[in-house]
Amino acid sequence: MALGENIKQARMKAQISQDELAKRLGYKSRSTIAKIESGENDLTQKKIAAFAKALNVSIDFLMDGNGSENNNQGVRIPVLGRVVAGIPLEAIEEIEDYEEIPRKMASSGEFFALKIKGRSMEPKLSEGDIVIVRKQEDVDSGDTAIVLVNGDEATVKQIKKTEAGIMLIGFNVEVYQPHFYSNEQIENLPVRIIGKVVESRHKW
Repeated sequence: MALGENIKQARMKAQISQDELAKRLGYKSRSTIAKIESGENDLTQKKIAAFAKALNVSIDFLMDGNGSENNNQGVRIPVLGRVVAGIPLEAIEEIEDYEEIPRKMASSGEFFALKIKGRSMEPKLSEGDIVIVRKQEDVDSGDTAIVLVNGDEATVKQIKKTEAGIMLIGFNVEVYQPHFYSNEQIENLPVRIIGKVVESRHKW
């Protein structure tokens, strides 16, 4: 596998955009990264080493695809300020920060992080907390999920499933009363699950 293809593979596995990688390496635009990944631009050994460091892999891995990856460090994922219907997660530019997750976790799916807004999930989740989310279109009853309702901004709620539909539950009932959506409403509004919350991180 060519150097450019190995760089692209490592970047995608680390869930880093071309824009972000360009910033880390001091390039002015993502077009330079695109040309490197397509094989149009060559790299010096020094630059290859810089790419390996930025992508947290070995130089050998970038050179021939057979070297070992550095498993001692985690994988960075973006912390999104919001998620809106109709905008693919990878296209959202409102990245507020980055969080690191273990490589073992990262290898189990596609992840992003979301900053909690509001008080509907207190006391378990407070405003400003970060939740780590695995992208998936369905969850089990009792799971906490990221949900899009009627095209609005995503909300974090516990899911309770019944044969007739689903209920979205906030832990703070003074702020958010449980909302039930029938199977017809799920289809027509729509109500869309985009990920499962697998971890929360409190910010002091």
